[in-house]
Amino acid sequence: MISEFQEALLDTVGACPSTQIANNKYENVLENLDSGIMLFDSDGVLTFINVQMAKLLELPRSSLAGRNLMQILHHPELSRFKKKKIMRIYKETIFHRKRYHELIDEYGRHWLITVTYGDQMDGDFLFSVKDVSDYKQIEQTAYQNDKLAMLGRISASIAHEIRNPLTAIRGFIQLLRPHLVELGRDEYARIILTEIDRANDIIYEFLNSSKPSAPQKTAVSVMGLLKEVVMLTESEALMKGCQIALDENDELMKVSIDVKQIKQVILNMIKNAMDAIESIGGEREGCINIHTVLEGNYVHICIEDNGLGMDHNTLARLFDPFFTTKESGTGLGLAVSYRIIKNHGGFIHVDSKHGSGTQFKITLPVV
Repeated sequence: MISEFQEALLDTVGACPSTQIANNKYENVLENLDSGIMLFDSDGVLTFINVQMAKLLELPRSSLAGRNLMQILHHPELSRFKKKKIMRIYKETIFHRKRYHELIDEYGRHWLITVTYGDQMDGDFLFSVKDVSDYKQIEQTAYQNDKLAMLGRISASIAHEIRNPLTAIRGFIQLLRPHLVELGRDEYARIILTEIDRANDIIYEFLNSSKPSAPQKTAVSVMGLLKEVVMLTESEALMKGCQIALDENDELMKVSIDVKQIKQVILNMIKNAMDAIESIGGEREGCINIHTVLEGNYVHICIEDNGLGMDHNTLARLFDPFFTTKESGTGLGLAVSYRIIKNHGGFIHVDSKHGSGTQFKITLPVV
């Protein structure tokens, strides 16, 4: 009986060196992975961190092992940016049981963070961090190329069909202009011709939308621009059962813009508001309110409607090229509008709730 026990003990002792060698081998593999690895035990103490993770945190490994999360967060060499990201990941993991996190660091790199825990980890938490910047770049490039290729095919096919009738309309308006002058309505002819020229410019922009185009800027009055846009759209609004209310103020605000481009954006917003009101089917009187707010060096042009509104999923994809909720829509209007405003150094904010209407806020720098 004793001899059998001795033999078993000797076998166990003999197996220890080989087990230790295997453990060292596995640890060496983890040390040299291109992904960052951190392991916290069930008490929240850091028991292992590899070289790559220490590089990502920009901290020496020797100063991290054996510390808990709070001690790591209070490390004097840990940047404020990284502290915020670590706290966000901690909250999403502990309170929301989220296992996958994506973030962009202060250098613009994309990282995928995977958290493994549960019965298979015996109470431990394993964090792995991988640089996915190249994958993101390839994905974004492929997505953009597909969109631009499709846009080029569509624009080439419809531009010719649109320009022909516009040319004919322009010719007839010029023939009618002397009669309008006699009736004292020369302003109507001027507006029509201006809008035909703007339509031709839009077609040109559409054909060249895959190329960046710098706006041809001039300083104009914000209120003067809005008055002209309202005059262009109020008759169509009445036909669709809604009214446009422009809140005129005494503040003289000027912006340096490409007038045709910004007019295109505002017209697109108002027409979208008309469509949203029309879709409620006369449940309430439709109203589109337009007002401006001066805030520091920026002016906000707010366009509000009491139409159908949008849900969260629609809002998330609102500015994607070719995304539309309309049967006859191309999905290009807001995508182009977003690009135009961005080229002017501004931005667009949208606030909407399904059933409660929508507000578009166009923000532009003032002169």
